[in-house]
Amino acid sequence: MKAHPLEIKLKKEGFLNVAGLDEAGRGPWAGPVVAAAVILPLNTRIPALNDSKQLTSVQREGVFPEIIKKGICGIGMASNTEIDEKGLAYANKLAFKRAVDNLRILPDYLLIDGIGKHNFFIPYKTIKFGDSRVRCIAAASIVAKVVRDTLMQSYDLMYPEFGFKMHKGYGTVLHMDRLKKYGLCPLHRQSFRPIKELINGSR
Repeated sequence: MKAHPLEIKLKKEGFLNVAGLDEAGRGPWAGPVVAAAVILPLNTRIPALNDSKQLTSVQREGVFPEIIKKGICGIGMASNTEIDEKGLAYANKLAFKRAVDNLRILPDYLLIDGIGKHNFFIPYKTIKFGDSRVRCIAAASIVAKVVRDTLMQSYDLMYPEFGFKMHKGYGTVLHMDRLKKYGLCPLHRQSFRPIKELINGSR
């Protein structure tokens, strides 16, 4: 993936620490939403870099160490409890803020995947489909996805009956079957409609 013209333009304007932001886990029924902020120097070469959705899990796991080694990364999360209490949009922005706060250097500009407004004091720009167009956002999409998938695999050890290592908390037939059989665990998002309907149906 080549540097986006905007990345080149920002560097010419003196913005040397531009962080790309993306998240993983907006849609699942369980687990946190995970955001990543990645500062990736323009001259960094990562040949396989691409939108995480365009890569297989094996490809993502292969690129991930290169991003960690060559870039500067921050991770932020918002729990399923925060999603239930504050709503998904708020939790998503909270995860973004935590990711930026966890960078070891302060970025001077943010490029954020998607649309909408954010409460950053740092100048930023949102870019629709940014994960497939901008290198630092693509890198963030991979980091967020790999971190979240790894986390859900660890949760599978805590709650093996739900099969989290297979569906990562997403709404699959298997997940629903396990929910009907075992009920909820502390990771489930009770504000999400399928979970809410399950709760109401059991009363």
